[in-house]
Amino acid sequence: MGFWFPWSLVLLVIAAALFTYISLLLVLALCLLSEGQRLYLHWSHKMGIVVTLAFSVSAMAVLSEVWSTEWKTLLLSLQVTAPFLHVGGVSFMTLLSWPIALYFFRMNKRVRQACLLSVYIVALFSFYLVPLAMYSPCIRADGTLGPKPTLLGHRGAPMLAPENTLMSFESALEAGVDGLKTDVTISADGVPFVMHDLTLQRTTNVEEVFPNRTHVPAALFTWADIQQLNAGAWFLSRDPFGTVSSLSPEQRAQAANQTVPSLADVLNLASQAGKTVLFDLRQPPPGHPHRDNYLNITLDLIHTHINSSQVLWLPSEQREKIQQMDPELQQTAGQSASIEELHNNHITTLNLHYSTMSLQQISKYRPVNISVNLYVVNEPWLYSVAWCSGASSVTTNNLLLRDVHTPLLLVSPGQYSLLWVLTDLVSAALIICLFIFHWWRERGLHFWSGSRQTHETGPYSKFRTDPVEKGWGRWNPFHSVSPTRTLISLPLDLNP
Repeated sequence: MGFWFPWSLVLLVIAAALFTYISLLLVLALCLLSEGQRLYLHWSHKMGIVVTLAFSVSAMAVLSEVWSTEWKTLLLSLQVTAPFLHVGGVSFMTLLSWPIALYFFRMNKRVRQACLLSVYIVALFSFYLVPLAMYSPCIRADGTLGPKPTLLGHRGAPMLAPENTLMSFESALEAGVDGLKTDVTISADGVPFVMHDLTLQRTTNVEEVFPNRTHVPAALFTWADIQQLNAGAWFLSRDPFGTVSSLSPEQRAQAANQTVPSLADVLNLASQAGKTVLFDLRQPPPGHPHRDNYLNITLDLIHTHINSSQVLWLPSEQREKIQQMDPELQQTAGQSASIEELHNNHITTLNLHYSTMSLQQISKYRPVNISVNLYVVNEPWLYSVAWCSGASSVTTNNLLLRDVHTPLLLVSPGQYSLLWVLTDLVSAALIICLFIFHWWRERGLHFWSGSRQTHETGPYSKFRTDPVEKGWGRWNPFHSVSPTRTLISLPLDLNP
């Protein structure tokens, strides 16, 4: 859209607020039910539930349309979070056993009791057996974890400096990355320069300098025109990662004066630091004076400024010809293929989106010396999955991943099985105790007093009291109905 905006953050905040609201209603409802109250939801909260439902449906529809490929991230996240979700789900079902047992023993009809208990037991055992369907590369035998994936700075260090600027690349090298990942465009006069977008609108002040050429492709500008643009002020005003406040005044001043660097500048930095460079190379549009020889221009630049062995060559066009011209380049493919096909194309590295990763696939390539780089990995949990899956490196915006010294979830199969079995056994024992307790209480076997209480008619009758007396009167979204009180007359002999 030409500018930065944290769409996902806004959606998450709204969803979290609505989820919290619904959760509070549910918890309060369970508390009232545990006291025998009938629930009649207030009209304002009915509207709130409708709004929540409408937001959920519309947001899911929008996300499925715009970010459909990202749903794979959800499945990947289960490889780390599923064991914790299993414990949480079992704990929830254990807590739910209290009201379930309460109303099971208060129901007068056996059919209703059977239906309630059947549904609960099916749900409970589904949670108990979930680990049978779980898979995580981080559940592995001790000593089988491979080396930690190295980091490639995605457009430099975009959280610390404006992306694709010299300041960004220098910051990445200072942070200790093992390589740089960038994007290259060829100017109208044949100068390869660093730019990710098709146009210059998002990351430069082209609207101020060339107001009539805002939407013109970046490749149709001359290098002299591009050098007039500021490539850093947008970073301070947009603050795309919320990190500008962490910069010192000197760093902010430096960021405000960044320009668009040439590919030669980036290659010189990498050469001096002894780091690798991986870059996407965009073919110039039709009518561009260098549309047919842009590969040769880029290759000549590499020979001038860096050792070819430090370059991961990603463009797939004329790969065989490029290999013959410079066999020292690390040929890199952007999609997986058979080992035979990769060897025929002299591929030594695969550059894949993280959603495609799997332990089986990466393990297939490692023995034949084909490494796998995954992009763009920013979260510690995702880095943990990449590590456990055997990735050689990851492209990242978040250089703090260098401080991740072990995967977030790393257990042996034996340890995980023990955790699974203990969780289920403890839950089952507690649930049995709760059912026994309610059975005992409903039959008047109160161990604290030995007294027997009289039941009223109906499944929700016991312990019914005025909600104000029970403390619910100050804030209660439900209209609760109290039973009719019965006055009991006792004969009193007042004669001495």
